[in-house]
Amino acid sequence: MVATPYGAVRGRMESGIAVFRGIPYAAPPFGPRRFRPPQPPEPWDGVRDAGAFGPTPPKPPYSEAFAKLLADPVVPGDDCLNLNVWTPEPGRGARLPVLVWLHGGALTRGSAAVPVYDGRTFARDGVVFVSVNYRLGVEGYGLFPDTPANPGLRDQLAALHWVHASIAAFGGDPNRVTLCGQSAGAISIGALLAAPQAQGLVRRAVLQSGPPEAFDRDKVRRMVRRMATRLKVPATAAAFAEVDRELLLRTQADVGRLSSPVLGGPSFGLVVDGDLVPRDPLEALVEGDVARGVDLMMGWTKDEYRLWLVPGGLLERVDRLGGIALAGAMARCHCGHDVPRGYRALHPGAGAAEIVGQLVTDHLLRIPLQRLADARADSSYVYEFGWPSNLPGLGSCHALELGFVFDTGDVPESRKLAGEGAPQELADEMHAAWVRFVVEGDPGWRHWDASHPVRMFGTDGPSIEHGPRDAEIALWAADAARPDEPPTATSPGARGTEIRSVVRRLRLPGSVRRH
Repeated sequence: MVATPYGAVRGRMESGIAVFRGIPYAAPPFGPRRFRPPQPPEPWDGVRDAGAFGPTPPKPPYSEAFAKLLADPVVPGDDCLNLNVWTPEPGRGARLPVLVWLHGGALTRGSAAVPVYDGRTFARDGVVFVSVNYRLGVEGYGLFPDTPANPGLRDQLAALHWVHASIAAFGGDPNRVTLCGQSAGAISIGALLAAPQAQGLVRRAVLQSGPPEAFDRDKVRRMVRRMATRLKVPATAAAFAEVDRELLLRTQADVGRLSSPVLGGPSFGLVVDGDLVPRDPLEALVEGDVARGVDLMMGWTKDEYRLWLVPGGLLERVDRLGGIALAGAMARCHCGHDVPRGYRALHPGAGAAEIVGQLVTDHLLRIPLQRLADARADSSYVYEFGWPSNLPGLGSCHALELGFVFDTGDVPESRKLAGEGAPQELADEMHAAWVRFVVEGDPGWRHWDASHPVRMFGTDGPSIEHGPRDAEIALWAADAARPDEPPTATSPGARGTEIRSVVRRLRLPGSVRRH
């Protein structure tokens, strides 16, 4: 039993680890609190049972194609702003390092209840592990004129404040907090590192396959307006709060069916709000003084794009489109013709889908993360995950590294993406690196410098490569230095036309559209 600021909670001992699930860090975000910033939970009398995962935030299910690969359990209930704690040594005085996990899922799916994110292995190795649920989709990232923006990010900030105030009672040190996340979780971390209200709450951060970024406000606003049109209500938080929750989720899934990193389209994301996100987070971290002294570890998988293109046969469709798909990628990435030409020269055996996928991955992910590493070189460490899944076509895809980082390859949900026979020695290496970074601030390889050292986690054992992506990234730098090309590749209208043309020609099956 542990006391929190709002009441006592009773956990469970599981294989020598004390586990507390479903602890509220904020009040249920419904009724008068819907679409509003989080509020503190109501204190409770007696002892609250913390033996089971709490409710998960409202979210649409994955499409059939993606559900075969990604687990996303649903726990019903309104009290969805909750977190979980795994600790080897509950009680004040232990002062152990703390890892706070923010899950991915494109800010529309995912939860802290995914079995791959079991914190037992980190607690086994002397780390107090905390995983957080936060609002998703329109509930967490809808942009309305009558409520503050980014309520989902505000949830995460509230959870961080809870950790700072409460984690000592669970054996953690509030001054040794590492914030770690993948995909949308990593994007959120970038914004939190740059947020004025979060300064001093984080000692270290791990960004896996997600860069600091802010979405264009019009892009997010279009999602809300399209939903409002379908629902026949005003595009306001007050009107959306009156809509049945399940209908809202179905409408969100339908309107966002073409949203993906490759295809673009309107989607939910963090926006600059002049308050919690006062400016673009990447620019704030690269150019400003925020989060100085925070150690950073960041990286990506070799074939991120394959999770976005392989399910439902989209990769084969892109290959068949060839030059049309490449034109769409140029429009998506705002680059000139020399960039895809350079990629073809560097990868002469690659098909159109691989070129498109790597173009988009570099533009959206690797280049921003390398910019951040360049700006924070003395305290940054970079990795690349390159082990290919045992499932056909997935390669080293987005999210595949998670079962290795958590050392949870033994759970069925990890095998959904990795297949059978994932190498335990690779999990030992990756998990040990993450633990070492949380404990010491040094994952075990040289920090970033002019030689661009990257720790490669793959099939050939431990290795360091210097500048493995430098040739591709140099193409973008050269492209940016050229005079603007004709508007066919760069103007907003042309970009929209190119992307819509590719989407029409892809004839996406329903299973992929709904993802």
